[in-house]
Amino acid sequence: MTAFKSDFLNVLQQRGFIHQISDPDSLDALAAKRELVAYIGFDCTAPSLHVGSMVQIMCLYWLQQTGNKPIALMGGGTTRVGDPSGKDETRKILSIEEIERNKEGIKQVFSHFLRFGEGRSDAVMPDNAEWLTKLNWIEMLRDIGRHFSVNRMLSMDSVKLRLERDQEMSFIEFNYMILQAYDYVVLNKRYDCRLQMGGSDQWGNIVNGIDLGRRMGTPQLHALTTPLITTASGEKMGKTASGAVWLNADMKSPYEYWQFWRNTEDADVPRFLKLFTTLPMDEINKLSALKGAEINEAKKALADAATTLLHGAEAARQAAETARRTFEEGAIAENLPSVDIPRSEFESGLGVLTAFVKAGLVASNGEARRQIKGGGLRVNDEPVTDEKMVLTAANLTPEGVAKLSLGKKRHILLKPA
Repeated sequence: MTAFKSDFLNVLQQRGFIHQISDPDSLDALAAKRELVAYIGFDCTAPSLHVGSMVQIMCLYWLQQTGNKPIALMGGGTTRVGDPSGKDETRKILSIEEIERNKEGIKQVFSHFLRFGEGRSDAVMPDNAEWLTKLNWIEMLRDIGRHFSVNRMLSMDSVKLRLERDQEMSFIEFNYMILQAYDYVVLNKRYDCRLQMGGSDQWGNIVNGIDLGRRMGTPQLHALTTPLITTASGEKMGKTASGAVWLNADMKSPYEYWQFWRNTEDADVPRFLKLFTTLPMDEINKLSALKGAEINEAKKALADAATTLLHGAEAARQAAETARRTFEEGAIAENLPSVDIPRSEFESGLGVLTAFVKAGLVASNGEARRQIKGGGLRVNDEPVTDEKMVLTAANLTPEGVAKLSLGKKRHILLKPA
């Protein structure tokens, strides 16, 4: 391991955040003086970020915790274009109204991780729509576009992979890397920003920004990328059978978020404790040493710490208590996630396959049938053995709900509405 002078790079290295750095010594010197301003861009493609963004959010968190200044850049402008990185097809073009709604949803999460204000190390959240939408096309080509080599742009992975697969790339997407590079130059001029961070797939885009800055007279700029996070079984981080693990509570409840971390694979626990919690390293090392059944205590600590960071200590406590009551006592805890079903459907009879699909526990009737054959589905803790079973008002518990379970860990309450 490299011995850095700065707390910032030492923390990132100890916790496994560093994939590549463009000039480690120069960057380390800036961070050691606590004079580093760094940014990460977040496009507004959905009403919330998901767990896949947590590595980047934590980089900004540790940047501020070590005395430096974070910029969470909202991509109100670049979202109108679409980042082709890692995509097999053109991203859907969103309306301005949709982008603005998504931006407001995304903003919510950062207040849990960053301190905003006017101070030297206080975070700021500009929107690149402010400068990108004002660019004059001819001036943009003359002042910015002339610094880009089409030959080099075609060699970028985001472009090359699409072309190699004979998948169309629109001209608007081809321009994305130019706009991202220009963002870096603008942020340098406005905030003296010297570092852009991002996932490993963003290396080429970030280096483009460094090169553009050099050509347009900025001080030396830097790049730092984080590794692509996959689970021990090879799954992309944040993807589950029921969809993305969203960070906003109205899209993924604190209980479901807690349960996501509680279900971490054994082999991932040490790494995830470092990346997704702020627990001290000595405590993480003790938890990581637990083996056998004891590793469940480390998983609970991971779930508690990660949920506390995002939703607060009380929400984490309630989630842990809900899990305990549900699993240890077999109780129907009121904090379990729920889905409203029209009362008329219970009165007329709701097929069990349809019920599990509506609850989001399975993706299709076929998957529900397979789970039934394997003994994986339960209604009110009783195994479902007949795929033609019909749920009626008689299946409602004294609390007025039907508890649907997939395996031992995933539960949804169906509520007549």
